[in-house]
Amino acid sequence: MVMKQIGIFGGTFDPIHYGHLLAAEQAREQAHLDEVWFMPARIPPHKQGKGISEEQHRYRMVQLAIADHPFFRITDLELKREGPSYTYDTMRILVERYPHCRFSFIVGGDMVEMLPTWHRFEELSELVQFIGLARPGASYDQTAASAYVRFVSMPVWEISSTLIREKAAGGHSIRYLVPPAVETYIKEQRLYEFTG
Repeated sequence: MVMKQIGIFGGTFDPIHYGHLLAAEQAREQAHLDEVWFMPARIPPHKQGKGISEEQHRYRMVQLAIADHPFFRITDLELKREGPSYTYDTMRILVERYPHCRFSFIVGGDMVEMLPTWHRFEELSELVQFIGLARPGASYDQTAASAYVRFVSMPVWEISSTLIREKAAGGHSIRYLVPPAVETYIKEQRLYEFTG
């Protein structure tokens, strides 16, 4: 049986934006993935009450953003789990649940040096391959990480969820930062409005 190659792309996605979508597409194409599964994270305990949108909003925005891509999917696995969301535990569940799939975990290049400090990293690295998004001019050591990370090149695109939230809160345009359906949803749900 040919194993399906799946990239897991986790994040808060508050909101998902074109930078996320570009990263997922670059990883899909360069690493020859059959699909990329977006996995919105639960609200971390240390961030509760600090302005992170509710899970159903973040999940819905990802759904809207990827609706027209035939090889992008969404999974609510992390949103349904109780307790801390360690990547090792999540990936162990996925590997057991989908034995016909081979999983890779997509991370930003800035996270690569942190990987060895992740919970049960040695066991995690046996479960999955890591795909690192390498930005031009980044200072991390790709050679040292090459044993467990496959790097793909990522165009420089300075866009962040924080910037989008700030613009929305200030009543400024977020057009061309997020897909139109996500922009509409943010407006309809009145997400990120300034309430201070």
